[in-house]
Amino acid sequence: MDKLFLSFYHLPSASRAFGVNSEAIDKTADTLAAMYVASFGGKASGRYRIARKLICGLMGRRRLYAEDVQELTRAVFERGYLLIDMESFFAVLSANAFVNYRRANRDCLTSSERQ
Repeated sequence: MDKLFLSFYHLPSASRAFGVNSEAIDKTADTLAAMYVASFGGKASGRYRIARKLICGLMGRRRLYAEDVQELTRAVFERGYLLIDMESFFAVLSANAFVNYRRANRDCLTSSERQ
């Protein structure tokens, strides 16, 4: 009995231990990416938020573990989007949204330290 208990907690990934497979991750990431360009909520396309419970449903799970969120975040990023975990919901944004942000450099850091 002790060996079973110890081996369970020494599994390399909780995602693999509880059965989340890459197919469910990929399917969910594809759905989230498709929703970004879909028209809903009064807008033709763009950023949106989605309830954690809906993500669980897409993945066929009751709960999401940290490993699940990490794998899904990576899969969504590979498709050109950012998945931001806000605890009770997720936000989906285009990775390109940040391209035109102003860039901080060393001079900015030193001038802000002086203030």
